[in-house]
Amino acid sequence: MAGKEWDKSKLPSRHVTEGPERAPHRSYYYAMGLSTKDIRKPFVGVASCWNEAAPCNTALMRQAHAASAGVKEGDGTPREFCTITVTDGIAMGHEGMRSSLVSREVIADSVELTMRGHSYDALVGIAGCDKSLPGMMMAMLRLNVPSVFLYGGSILPGRYEGRDVTVMDVFEAVGAHAAGSNDVTDEKLHALEKVACPGDGACGGQFTANTMACVSEAIGLALPLSSALPAPYLDRDAYAVSSGKAVMNLIENNIRPRDICTRKAFENAAVVVAATGGSTNAGLHLPAMAHECGVQFTLRDVAEIFAKTPYIASLKPGGDYVAKDFGEAGGVPMLMKTLYDAGFIHGDCMTVTGKTVAENLKDVVWNPDQKVIRPATDPITPTGGVVGLWGSLAPDGGIVKVAGLKNHKFTGPARVFDGEEACFKAVTNRDYKEGDVLIIRYEGPKGGPGMREMLSTTAAIYGQGMGDKVALITDGRFSGATRGFCIGHVGPEAADGGPIALLEDGDIITIDADKGTIDVRLTPAELQDRKRKWKPRQNMYGSGALQKFARLVGPAHEGAVTHPGFAGERQVYADI
Repeated sequence: MAGKEWDKSKLPSRHVTEGPERAPHRSYYYAMGLSTKDIRKPFVGVASCWNEAAPCNTALMRQAHAASAGVKEGDGTPREFCTITVTDGIAMGHEGMRSSLVSREVIADSVELTMRGHSYDALVGIAGCDKSLPGMMMAMLRLNVPSVFLYGGSILPGRYEGRDVTVMDVFEAVGAHAAGSNDVTDEKLHALEKVACPGDGACGGQFTANTMACVSEAIGLALPLSSALPAPYLDRDAYAVSSGKAVMNLIENNIRPRDICTRKAFENAAVVVAATGGSTNAGLHLPAMAHECGVQFTLRDVAEIFAKTPYIASLKPGGDYVAKDFGEAGGVPMLMKTLYDAGFIHGDCMTVTGKTVAENLKDVVWNPDQKVIRPATDPITPTGGVVGLWGSLAPDGGIVKVAGLKNHKFTGPARVFDGEEACFKAVTNRDYKEGDVLIIRYEGPKGGPGMREMLSTTAAIYGQGMGDKVALITDGRFSGATRGFCIGHVGPEAADGGPIALLEDGDIITIDADKGTIDVRLTPAELQDRKRKWKPRQNMYGSGALQKFARLVGPAHEGAVTHPGFAGERQVYADI
């Protein structure tokens, strides 16, 4: 394609590069070393979430440079820029976690504003940590310029006492240490923390980052197998180069994210989440992505697909393997191949390759020697690893990961805590008992604000050997690394006066993940009486980004979004 004469008459960058009146604009590009030929080519934003906050993001700049090289090979002009991330592993267990979900919106908004402000024609988005993946894909769907997503890659597993370990092991070791376990002394905890995370990359289990990386391939926004290789492997850079070249092909053929991310594509994404026992956070992020492009896809839609999808990939925390193993077994294409052959995947969805899912899978050959992915006809369990729940305690729904859970039913008395800190203190002090249903409320999108994850608390419970002896329910979220009977996203949230706000110690809670129900043993009249006495609470944030988020955010079952999305759209950026 080198040397092609591009027609920019319908591309956004014409507003900053074409005609005598844009001479001042062009002077800025000459200042940065671009030639006249470079300025006449399409401008491709290459957005990365590089930073030194955590290892999830430290390999992204390298890959952004490689993607830029691919754009140039495809006869485009790359324009690199960075956006923020908040990394959950470091934000976890304290006030910092309130910033995590908010960062998803800031990432989407900042990428949108950079693209809009400089009139870029296309986007390659590179992300590493949990919220940055959906945030970047939300921006693509909002802008609707030709776009390719690239995951920065997972971390390699650490080695401790002859076994593979991840950061999840460290969180759970903290719980065992707090419980006084002889197996986790101060010295052993320190030794574990030093080796659990050996270098660049996002958490290695099927936690939120790897779940959403699988989504990026399944939904068609990322090149097949591009999420498979761990971040430290320099071979990943070939996928970055290919992503840069692919976006130029999309420009030439005018294939846009909304052509790719149809209702069927969202269904494919949900199937892959369920089949891998992925993070419950996908139940939040898929509706948020759908909100950007006019696809109706709420938590209930997600849960209906989860309920009929076989769980076939044995990945941590519910299974035995990490992302590196999954990639070596064939990754998302291998997984999708068996699901497609069994009728669970729509093959006619367009992807960033310019081909359909079925065309991409045509040459994928099933590997019977790998141990990570089972055939869809011989699943680990016949239904998905993640389940939606509805009932008198959660009229708007809740969500639970059942992958790895032996018991799918639980009944017990409520122990009610306003905020995670109060529950974590009780858990640390062993001030709870077997059979309790721990309730953490006022942690929803609005009430938190920010819908914090509860990994510190759930990991402490698991580390104390109580992971299958209690249940935990919250209007907040759980990390993809959480295991145990943990129900999140309960709505309406406490801040809106949902039933979770009305619970009292001793109320009997019944959960049935097989039937998809979650109820409190109170009559409608009793709940109504309590509602009359309930008073809204003020959170402590009266200004700044958290106040703004709390004021704008919608309910979790619709994605916890902060703007009208497609429904309020009057102009698509790609068509300016």
